[in-house]
Amino acid sequence: MDKTIATLSEAVSAIPDGATVMIGGFGGSGAPIELIHALIDHGAKHLTVVNNNAGNGHVGLAALIEQGQVDKLICSFPRSADPRVFSERYLAGKIELELVPQGTLAERIRAGGAGIPAFYTPTGAGTELANGKQQDTFDGRLYVQERWLKADFALIKAELADPHGNLTYRMAARNFNPVMAMAATVTIAQASKIVPLGGIDPEHVITPGIFVDRIVAVADPAQEEMLNRAEAVYP
Repeated sequence: MDKTIATLSEAVSAIPDGATVMIGGFGGSGAPIELIHALIDHGAKHLTVVNNNAGNGHVGLAALIEQGQVDKLICSFPRSADPRVFSERYLAGKIELELVPQGTLAERIRAGGAGIPAFYTPTGAGTELANGKQQDTFDGRLYVQERWLKADFALIKAELADPHGNLTYRMAARNFNPVMAMAATVTIAQASKIVPLGGIDPEHVITPGIFVDRIVAVADPAQEEMLNRAEAVYP
């Protein structure tokens, strides 16, 4: 089954208003900038976005927030290098924040992909982050129950893809992308290069194609940090 999509706009065209969207990346590393910008152009609103941080400058996730398309953000680091867009909207009461410790965020997403509805972690136990959550003691230590995280769509960035959706990643750009691909109903991947079937050694596949629904080639992907140094603004 060839999962290749010709254009970015076509790749995100089915994302509706109100969808929950996971977006890969650790800061700019592994962030699918082109897919995010295509989502801005598509215009879906009232989104819940799951990401490691809250975006920087006026591109990528920050631009999606700045356009008023995100109602809720689930993340670990709302205060990053240049979070002015998120900060202004949050202080104005225009966006909701669910703050999740980074390791817990990764595990909640992994649990969603693995079909594990809940797990216990000591991180956040006994703090405000545990308010309203079940807490229990195991072997004399307090733990908080955390629920899985799943999404309607995931936007991720890969280095190589084949037409069946098998993916590899470039170094640290791997980060949240593989677990998000597993936790979404529909996973949309941009890849720097799409190679023929057999072009990726099976031993090197990080995300098997069973978790990927659409692939679009982006031969020279933008890097968030470079865009921000150039003071880029999108759209």
